[in-house]
Amino acid sequence: MDEKERSEFQETAEEIREFGGAPAFSALGEIHCLTIIGQVEGHQVLDERAKTTKYEHIMPLVAAIEESTEIKALLILLNTVGGDVEAGLGIAELIAGMKKPTASIVLGGSHSIGVPLSVSAKRSFIADSAAMTIHPVRMNGMVIAVPQSFRYFERMQERVVGFVVAHSGITREKYLNYMTRTDELVNDVGSIIDAHEAVDCGLINQIGTLGDALEYLHGEIEADNR
Repeated sequence: MDEKERSEFQETAEEIREFGGAPAFSALGEIHCLTIIGQVEGHQVLDERAKTTKYEHIMPLVAAIEESTEIKALLILLNTVGGDVEAGLGIAELIAGMKKPTASIVLGGSHSIGVPLSVSAKRSFIADSAAMTIHPVRMNGMVIAVPQSFRYFERMQERVVGFVVAHSGITREKYLNYMTRTDELVNDVGSIIDAHEAVDCGLINQIGTLGDALEYLHGEIEADNR
């Protein structure tokens, strides 16, 4: 490895450490690879021992990718337990609003607020071994038991449901059914669905691999270049 290659490798490694992303170059152009892993961190800083995706890193990065003249497409790799609802929805809205080709692939799992993130791309994939958890919005800490609190939860839940239904093929009734099951999760209300069920219900476009997601993006880049 010469000095130039070593320098480029070090820059890429640093970018992955800081932002969970890295560029991938091909003859068709650059595809930026963005990872959303662990817990989506919102306004509160989580334990330093936890693996997190920080929304203040991801949001400006997505905006920069959309504005870049060199980057032609975005690939999102998802393996997340969920996290802050508003932070996750904010990232999902940014990705959904991109005009460049975007593809997401669920690896391992994309749970809770990871569901809107997984459907935010123009084409969604899920690994055959992956799973997704759908459940109502939850909140840690003190909750004041007044009607206003419950109405707030209802409105927040509707924001999540509305986004998922608008950006996938699942029906509202089906999604609400998954969300409110009482016989599947031990300590919670909701559902865990595997890859095949995620595709069958219309939540995810197709079961696929990294190669399938890249093939889709290359096809979209070629179509844009014509």
